[in-house]
Amino acid sequence: MSMRRRSILAALFAACCCLVAVGPAASLNYPNRVIKMIVPFPPGGPIDTMARLVAHELSTRLAQEVVVENRPGAGSTLGSKAAASAEADGYTLLFGSSGSLAVAPALYAKLDIDPLKLFAPVASVSLLPHVFVVAPSVPAKSVEEFVAYAKANPGKLNYGAGLGTPPHLLSTLLKVKAGIDVTYIPYKGSAASITDLLAGQTHFTIDGLLGLYPLVKEGKVRALGIARAERWPALPAVPTLVESGFPDFTHDAWTGVVAPAGTPRDVVDILNRAINDGLQSAEMKANLIRFSAIAKPGTPQDFAAFMQSELPKWAALVKLAGATAE
Repeated sequence: MSMRRRSILAALFAACCCLVAVGPAASLNYPNRVIKMIVPFPPGGPIDTMARLVAHELSTRLAQEVVVENRPGAGSTLGSKAAASAEADGYTLLFGSSGSLAVAPALYAKLDIDPLKLFAPVASVSLLPHVFVVAPSVPAKSVEEFVAYAKANPGKLNYGAGLGTPPHLLSTLLKVKAGIDVTYIPYKGSAASITDLLAGQTHFTIDGLLGLYPLVKEGKVRALGIARAERWPALPAVPTLVESGFPDFTHDAWTGVVAPAGTPRDVVDILNRAINDGLQSAEMKANLIRFSAIAKPGTPQDFAAFMQSELPKWAALVKLAGATAE
């Protein structure tokens, strides 16, 4: 073999060795600058607040600033698309939820957003249970009594919610499963719909414990059922909808962190470990209790499998409700 040929082969071998080392070596320096976490909703809401708690825990554990950037619009799709199109280097993340990652892609079907292709799952964060409540003007004290009352008064009861939101989708699901004639009234936001529920203008809803639990405790609405497999510890006397005759009525909202597809696996693992560690902190545990939320730690693979099972469920609810948006 000629000297020139040996030199070329040696150079190629050295180059290959460098390429193999680039991935792990890059992660050793991660993160070395500010990380941006996009929230596809306005500031001040529950998803935004939870994102800021996670960002704080990440900053503490990674010794690097994590800033939250709110990018609301088009039912959360603007922020999601901005995150998906960012460089896949771990410095742009999306604080996702069942709303932005499961409902919005089905609601805005023409935008052709596929979260399973656009994102690399990093870590699930929390589950957000729902509760079925009625206004004080409704005489029912149980789910069975409510269904009987609704059937005895066809067309007289209604429920209000924003189009494609969990209260709209889950209340419609109850309507269909119970076979009752009740009317959906669209609202622009949850605040106005809850105000009208308290005033007796609407009669029932299924919404997050986060917002409804304080109203239940104050006696302003009456809780009839929890929309999950187990009773909620803070409301032990309230049965589940499963116990009340709806065996598969178990729907939690959820949150989690994703990164642009193609983000290096070792970077994803660093973020995953930091988020899971953060979920164990005393401060985070106290905040989750305050939010009526359940911590959901796990691996990136766990979150990927969870998303694969959850996205079709919420898409089916969107279809059942006949909800579409442009």
